[in-house]
Amino acid sequence: MPKTVSTTLPAEGETLYNPEEKVFPDIRAEPGQKAFIFIHTVPYEGSVALVNLLTSTRLVRKGFDVHIVLYGPGVLLASGTRGYPGVGQEAFPGHLAINNQIKTLLKEGATIYACRFAMGALYGFREDDLIPGVTPFNPLDVLDAALTAWKEGAFQLNTWTV
Repeated sequence: MPKTVSTTLPAEGETLYNPEEKVFPDIRAEPGQKAFIFIHTVPYEGSVALVNLLTSTRLVRKGFDVHIVLYGPGVLLASGTRGYPGVGQEAFPGHLAINNQIKTLLKEGATIYACRFAMGALYGFREDDLIPGVTPFNPLDVLDAALTAWKEGAFQLNTWTV
């Protein structure tokens, strides 16, 4: 059957959607409110980790005291030794997007933790390999961070991918 419908592509810059319409209110943190983001995901295999970091950045900018807990494969997000051909060099645009987002979060006041067990036992990843400003922590702190968030009534976002 031959093609019966033809349309032209919109010109670059034309808007197909209403980007200004919001359905929900723009909620901002009240003084002292916290958010805990738990990331247990394989980095660079999909968008989950980067989306979580972008969401964390938005939470910081909404006024939340943000704590990011990297555990399991999530600790690899905080690698300060990534780059190609040299450390800190992008092999292609966006190659270091995760590293850059972590640096932005740290600069804007987020606290980021990386599990020592996952670093050492799973990946042979040293504390010295972390992006400066990321805090290594005891694996028992994963649960205690979640309990702290619960006790303090903090917003929690948990991502677990295998």
